[in-house]
Amino acid sequence: MSDVYFVDLRADRESKNVPNKIAKLFKAAGFAETFKKGELVAIKSHFGEPGSHTFLRPQFCAKVVDLVAKTGAKPFLTDSNTLYRGGRSNAVDHLTSASRHGFIPPVVNAPMVIADGLTGKDQVEIEVNLKNCKKVMVGSAAHYADSIICVSHVKGHMMTGFGGAMKNLGMGFGSRAGKLDMHHDVGPSVKEEECVGCGLCAKNCPADAIVVRGKARIDQGKCIGCGECVVTCYHDAIDPGPESSYSTAQEKIVEYCYGIIKEKRGKLAYLSFIVDFTPLCDCPSWSDHPVIPDVGIIASKDIVSIDQASADLVNAQIGLEGTKLGRKHLAAGTDKLRALNDVDWTVQLRYAEELGLGSRDYRLVRI
Repeated sequence: MSDVYFVDLRADRESKNVPNKIAKLFKAAGFAETFKKGELVAIKSHFGEPGSHTFLRPQFCAKVVDLVAKTGAKPFLTDSNTLYRGGRSNAVDHLTSASRHGFIPPVVNAPMVIADGLTGKDQVEIEVNLKNCKKVMVGSAAHYADSIICVSHVKGHMMTGFGGAMKNLGMGFGSRAGKLDMHHDVGPSVKEEECVGCGLCAKNCPADAIVVRGKARIDQGKCIGCGECVVTCYHDAIDPGPESSYSTAQEKIVEYCYGIIKEKRGKLAYLSFIVDFTPLCDCPSWSDHPVIPDVGIIASKDIVSIDQASADLVNAQIGLEGTKLGRKHLAAGTDKLRALNDVDWTVQLRYAEELGLGSRDYRLVRI
C-alpha cells in the first residue's frame, strides 16, 4: 500500500495558499530526495491548446520549478508535440502557445524544452516486449533527463475515461510516432442520421481521412485513430468505435509508462491537481464547464496509487448542476468518469498494477 498525500484548497491566510501547500506536499512525499544536485529534471506538464483556459496555471508549475531548483537540480518544463492539427503539433507553435499561456520568465523560472524536437521526430526507442508493444517511442528529453516530476491536471478523457498521471506521462511523452502507435487501434465512424455535413471534422483531421459529400465519410485506410473528429463534432455524429479499442489504447499508454519508468526507478515523482475537472482533456481548443467543485492537490511516488486516488476523489464529489454530467450522476459516489465518456477507465489501473508499476491500494494522508 502506497501513501498519497492530499491537501484541499481552503485558505484563510498566506501559509495556506496554493504555493505553500505545494511545498508541504513536496516535503511530505519526500520529493526532494528524488532530485540530486546538477541533475536535469524534466517537469512534465501540459501547456494547454490555444482557445482553452482550464489547463494548469503556470504559477503552479512555477512553484514546482522553485522547489526542484532548491535541491540543486536543474529543472526544465517539457511536453511532446501533438498528433493532431492545432497549436502544439510542432515545437515552434508549441512554444508560442506555451508563451501565450504564461509559461515564460519571470512567471516560471525554467527553460522550455519540447521533448520530441522540432517536428516530433526526436525520439528514443525503448524495448518493453509487452502484450501490445515490443518497443515504445518517447521524446528524447524524457529519456535523457536524469529525473522526472509529472505535474498533471486531472480531467475527463474520451479514450481513457480520465486523464491523470499515466495519461500525462505515457501519452504525453510519446513522440508523434509513439502517439500514432497508441491511437491507431481506435476506429471512429460517422452516425449518418446525426451528421449535418458541416465539415468541421474534415477541417481538423490531421490525416485528411475525412471527406464531406452531404455527409461526412471516414476513410479507414487513412484514419490514424487520434479521435480529433469525435472531440470536435458539435452534433455527436461520430461514433468513437468499440470499447475494446479504447481498452487497447489504455494498455498501450501503460506500456509507454512502463518503458519510461523502468529506466528511472526511484527517479520519478507525481503531483496531480484535481481542479477545473472538465469532461475532456486540455487538448481541444475550448474548455467546457467543470463538472465538480475543485477538490485539491495530491502527491505520491506511486503512479498507480495517485491515479486511483484521483479517480476516487472525483467520484466522491457532489456533481455540479448544469454541466455535462446531467442530473442522473450528481450524487456523491456515482461513477462520474464513466458517465462523462462511457469508457471503462479502470483498464489502465488494472493493467498498470499487473505490470508492477504500483498499487491500487493506497493510504490517503491529509496534510
